[in-house]
Amino acid sequence: MTDSTQKLKLGALIALVVGSMVGGGIFSLPQNMAASAGAGAILIGWAITAVGMLTLAFVFQTLANRKPELDAGVYAYAKAGFGDYMGFSSAWGYWISAWLGNVSYFVLLFSTLGYFFPIFGEGNTVAAVIGASVVLWGVHFLVLRGIHEAAFINLVTTVAKMVPLVMFIVIAAIAFKLDVFTSDFWGKGNIELGSVMDQVRNMMLVTVWVFIGIEGASVYSARAAKRSDVGKATVIGFVGVLALLVMVNVLSLGIMSQPELAGLKNPSMAGVLEHVVGHWGAVLISIGLVVSLAGALLSWTLLCAEILFAGARDHTMPNFLKKENANKVPVNALWLSNGLIQVFLIVTLFSSSTYLSLLYLATSMILVPYFWSAAYALLIGVRGESYEQDASGRGKDLLIAGIAVIYSVWLIYAGGIQYLLLSALLYAPGAILFAKAKREQGQAIFTSIEKLIFAGVVIGALIAAYGLYDGFLSI
Repeated sequence: MTDSTQKLKLGALIALVVGSMVGGGIFSLPQNMAASAGAGAILIGWAITAVGMLTLAFVFQTLANRKPELDAGVYAYAKAGFGDYMGFSSAWGYWISAWLGNVSYFVLLFSTLGYFFPIFGEGNTVAAVIGASVVLWGVHFLVLRGIHEAAFINLVTTVAKMVPLVMFIVIAAIAFKLDVFTSDFWGKGNIELGSVMDQVRNMMLVTVWVFIGIEGASVYSARAAKRSDVGKATVIGFVGVLALLVMVNVLSLGIMSQPELAGLKNPSMAGVLEHVVGHWGAVLISIGLVVSLAGALLSWTLLCAEILFAGARDHTMPNFLKKENANKVPVNALWLSNGLIQVFLIVTLFSSSTYLSLLYLATSMILVPYFWSAAYALLIGVRGESYEQDASGRGKDLLIAGIAVIYSVWLIYAGGIQYLLLSALLYAPGAILFAKAKREQGQAIFTSIEKLIFAGVVIGALIAAYGLYDGFLSI
């Protein structure tokens, strides 16, 4: 499919992982976390996240090495382990999460520009939507020029976005005050935060959001120059990003109190740095965020198209999504993804959708693909698949996969029933494309078990639709 000169080397794969994870989330982290929890609960949440996400990183590394014939990561693992509909649902959920995430990035990008140009407001004004649309189609036509070229530009923006982040960490470390950090450590002074357990649960979707993209190298495994680089890129990218996120979050808690941080406008890192050094700090972070979002938008535009293309290539998605242009870019998949982003950008004009509400919905959509990947790693460990020649690491892999499954289930619980129902509403229409793909192959659409699963999704979708109509659910 791609010649050797178009293959992605380790540096480009790491940049795809880091570029996908370090988007807008880290720049809004101080406020997003403080809105849900006190310092003590935040530290507990990070500890759980570090262990859980590290096991997921190892799951993707193990599967990349143990199942080299499975390309496209999260989608392929669900299909191989649990059948066509689960594989399709994994690809569909991942794809929706990816383009919904891009919508949230556009809202945040123009909310940030609103700091300099009030006409953009909170990122969902008419001027902001027009501006976002111009950027959207600019990125679209850039990607049409080729995956390899876009991946190189992503590498450059990934390096560029690290500069303001490192500067923030250094300045915040110097300004850090232990008495501010330990004041109301467990958040008991703010009754709205709830118990420590509630605080930990409420912050979990934010921690997942900032790590979405950890599977970026796996999605591109078919385009990797060396298969072993996929696993390396996943773990290296994860460890580096974890260190950045924890430092940004924890150091902020030693500069401003939890209520002060919770009241900041996003990107809240700008408010924290402005508190320390004055106006130029806010300008620095805002510029850094614009660069960061540009790179993240590029990464996720690539991933949106790639996941649909991979599904079409092995007949789980309809054939029309398989079409590539002369630059080996899946054009129909790209047009479909960016067309829906455009529709949802217009929807933000008539909805209360903010960066945070879009973030939570996008995160909920990706929890199911993460769960199936972890479950597949556990399944091949239990069966002993691919361990016939070398069983030495089987026990360790089983333990890691088991923890990853438990963590994935905990995340679905932490997300809450509201986002589970809204996810069902977005999963249900996907059956149209699944049925089309099956008809193209002359196959029955569902197996008996898949019919039951689909019935459950439809029931959830109907409840969500009624909830939106009645007002007890909202986006």
